[in-house]
Amino acid sequence: MVRGPRSGLPVIVAVHSTTLGQAVGGLRMWHYPDWRDAQADALRLARGMTYKTAAAGVPKGGGKTVVALPSTVAASRRRDALLDAGDVIESFGGRYATGPDVGTSEADMDVIASRTRHVFCRPLPSGGSGDSSPATAAGVVAALRALGPLAGRRFAVVGLGRVGGAVASTLAASGATLVVSDVDPARRGLADSLGAAWVSPEEALTAEVDVVVPAALGGVLTAEVVPRLRCGAIAGPANNQLQDESVADLLHARGIVWVPDYVVSMGGVINAMAVEIDGVSAAEAARRVDGIGTTVGDLLEVADRDGVTPARAAMDRARTRLENGLVHSGRD
Repeated sequence: MVRGPRSGLPVIVAVHSTTLGQAVGGLRMWHYPDWRDAQADALRLARGMTYKTAAAGVPKGGGKTVVALPSTVAASRRRDALLDAGDVIESFGGRYATGPDVGTSEADMDVIASRTRHVFCRPLPSGGSGDSSPATAAGVVAALRALGPLAGRRFAVVGLGRVGGAVASTLAASGATLVVSDVDPARRGLADSLGAAWVSPEEALTAEVDVVVPAALGGVLTAEVVPRLRCGAIAGPANNQLQDESVADLLHARGIVWVPDYVVSMGGVINAMAVEIDGVSAAEAARRVDGIGTTVGDLLEVADRDGVTPARAAMDRARTRLENGLVHSGRD
């Protein structure tokens, strides 16, 4: 933790693990009541990244950067804080790299890049990987293929943003039947072009389909919603889909397969790190993203064999990898 010499703001970098590879985690700029709250957030989020990357089969560790902002901050002081953060990240000598998070953007990564090369998700004109949504969508489709063939099956896509819209388009092109929703009525044009049934978000979530694909807000899977679900599986990119961890057990009791969102949604991060940090070709980056399907298949196999939820299988897998230091090439 450093008080930035330019900004005078607390800059906190937490590296939780480099067991499987370089630690990665976004830079969060947020308002905290006290610097200790920012420190606690950095530690919690860094630990979370360790288990997320390990469970998702990504040969990286977990880290996080947090800059504690005052209630109001001038644009010049914010830029100075980004430069300060870049210096702190550089001091780790490559053991940690950062990307966008809450309160930061691709453009901010360009500012940080003036102080360190250990940064990803920069804009395309700057030589970065640019928009992460196509790779995120590709990873989601790979996960859905692990659940079974796409053609002839029914999917409910909840949210038609950049990722959800791309997933829905791929599903339709693959011969799937779609039920879709979005809070923005303008998205209905996409639904019509795909021949999809347009319903409300609540109706989509509880539609009678093979797979529900949450692709909007988190917290949609609650104890109250689970009894009303009429699907066989749930797999989507929306973050933090479960209201709390107990919901995974409720889904399991009903025989509904829930694939952890932090595995399904890793495509964009995998692509950015592969291209910008590891320097691999676009083809190799795409292969790594497609490996999400193999990861999901492995998790489902272990969960079925051991009679546990996929969420438990993912956490056990992450812990085993960390305990054994299993570094691999990205192909599971």
